[in-house]
Amino acid sequence: MSYLATTDRDVADVIDMERMRQTYGLELIASENLVSRAVLEAMGSIMTNKYAEGYPGKRYYGGCEFHDVVENLARDRLKQLFGAEHANVQPHSGTQANMAIYFATMECGDPLMSMSLSQGGHLSHGSPVSFSGKLYKVTQYGVDLETETIDYGAVAEIAKKVRPKVIVCGASAYPRTIDFKAFQEIADSVDARCMADIAHIAGLCATGIHENPVGIVDYTTTTTHKTLRGPRGGAIMCSSENAQMVDKAVFPGMQGGPLMHIIAAKAVCFKEALRPSFTDYNRQIVKNARAMAEVLDNHGLRLVSGGTDNHLILLDLTAQGITGLEAEVALGKAGITVNKNTIPNENRSPFVTSGLRIGTPAVTTRGMKEQEMRQIGEWIATILKDIRNETAISKIGGQVKELAGKYPLYPE
Repeated sequence: MSYLATTDRDVADVIDMERMRQTYGLELIASENLVSRAVLEAMGSIMTNKYAEGYPGKRYYGGCEFHDVVENLARDRLKQLFGAEHANVQPHSGTQANMAIYFATMECGDPLMSMSLSQGGHLSHGSPVSFSGKLYKVTQYGVDLETETIDYGAVAEIAKKVRPKVIVCGASAYPRTIDFKAFQEIADSVDARCMADIAHIAGLCATGIHENPVGIVDYTTTTTHKTLRGPRGGAIMCSSENAQMVDKAVFPGMQGGPLMHIIAAKAVCFKEALRPSFTDYNRQIVKNARAMAEVLDNHGLRLVSGGTDNHLILLDLTAQGITGLEAEVALGKAGITVNKNTIPNENRSPFVTSGLRIGTPAVTTRGMKEQEMRQIGEWIATILKDIRNETAISKIGGQVKELAGKYPLYPE
């Protein structure tokens, strides 16, 4: 029995229930993944005990010599992974990484240009309910409503009209490749800075499966979970020229002491991502997404943009007469965890939506491949086409549990 179980049974029980949920269910949320045992160990380490405000070699507290070592390991490994001149690994999240770039490059009220949340962007890219939408004058671009892909000519025209200080590219629900070079050229044409948020596709970018924006755009932000398969946190990469302004924006500009146990876990994650097997893993993520997408398409479910180039699938459920929320709940009953999501030309609330977002990183981490993705696709299609058939949902739930049991979270 763990020490936690003897000291706080309530919390220990909740953690154990979550372990069982993950073990016998299928996590298909595109922004989620499963960390390694090594990452788990680093996150739960004694490194959490120390305040380490500042940066290696320039801390505000004594006793940080070993924290300097681990933060330098994390920075150096991240630079090697992406070919970056400078890296900051202190942001607590991807949103805070984005915040730091805004603070480093803009004043309150300055014009910001970014992708609309309802068409694939992220809250921190200028949504009215986010700090980014409240502090800056935001103009948003979307996708072409026919192709449901980014029209770079249209983006350029908007940029010419609004003359933004910063153009944000990157998305949280866009299943196609992003041309980072095109975005930087647009930014250069209007004397703007370009920030690529690669939180979702960082693993694909690090391994060359998707274009790597580092060295192309002015600033690159990311989370360290999702396709990087590390702890929940953020990071920033930029040129040496921009290093000082970025570091100052993170600390002391935006946050205080870094989470050193998480930075230690980031260092572990980046080392894992430098292994050749990590490239194979990310290739499999994309293969799995395409295999599942093909099955869903064959069942007559509409794929936004017609397919996927990355780790996620976006479904339009309008023809089925159901909402994203209804689909999320029904699939959840069968142990298939997905999330409702807005789609281009959305006419429902973001709490209801007309779409469903599905991702393959976590099931790929468990070792599942195309055959399993096709089976999961069949289950999803069966439920979505007869969403109130509780008997069928229950039967599929049993099959889901059986499949998941064959792919343990931590086989070792």
